[in-house]
Amino acid sequence: MSATHQSHEQRGHDDAPDTAAAFTRLRTLAPGPEYDALRHDLVAQWLPMAQRLALRYRDRGAETDDLYQVAAMGLVKAVDRYEVTRGPFEAYAIPTINGELKRHFRDALWAVHVPRRVQDIRNKVRVARQELKATRPGEPTVAELAARCGLDEQDVRDGLEALDSFKSLSLEAEARTEGGDGGNRLSLTDTLGATDPGFDAVVDREAIKPALRALPERESRILYMRFFNDMTQHQIATALGISQMHVSRLLNSTCARLRDEALAEHRVGAA
Repeated sequence: MSATHQSHEQRGHDDAPDTAAAFTRLRTLAPGPEYDALRHDLVAQWLPMAQRLALRYRDRGAETDDLYQVAAMGLVKAVDRYEVTRGPFEAYAIPTINGELKRHFRDALWAVHVPRRVQDIRNKVRVARQELKATRPGEPTVAELAARCGLDEQDVRDGLEALDSFKSLSLEAEARTEGGDGGNRLSLTDTLGATDPGFDAVVDREAIKPALRALPERESRILYMRFFNDMTQHQIATALGISQMHVSRLLNSTCARLRDEALAEHRVGAA
């Protein structure tokens, strides 16, 4: 058997070139054009392997071009850090590239932030679910998944919930169709409720209650007559035996004081 054939069998893949001599030479070069050219050539030779590793992660919610780019970044890191004394480059590069790909899924692709522990559980549950569905029809139960993964059932539930947190739907995604083919098509936006404007009124009313209780009797009575009985300033003045101008000043000063006290309470609560 030729030495070339033996070297190919040790490497195990057609996309694993024999570059040991090139790496040895690279480590003897000082930074400069010659170093850059040889480094670029090594990356180019091993790029098919990096792309092969990237394809293992397709159909998991990431674009193939993005996976290629992440794998290439991992390959460049491996080329820069590799030492010939560590053994074959492939044995060092594969974990480095896979690590970059896994980090990309963990840090860049989740639509909702999920703790690292739950991400790991989610991956175990996903694999176990696929394996069980391959052996028989139907959706596996939580108990079956727990037994397959070696996890307790609550962890499995967390993992199943995390399966839906990886990628979110657009608000323009179709929710359902009413009335058959000729019905109205609804997007997720159409199914979302709006903030009830009455909430602001409730908040304001509750914020003002302590200040209202502390008002002197005359100011409290004037506010009640004006805003609850809908009386005019002239009618209030006649009922209380004071001038309309006096009623106007009392209304303005009382409302200003209530507003300031409510805003001050809000600032204290926010702090």
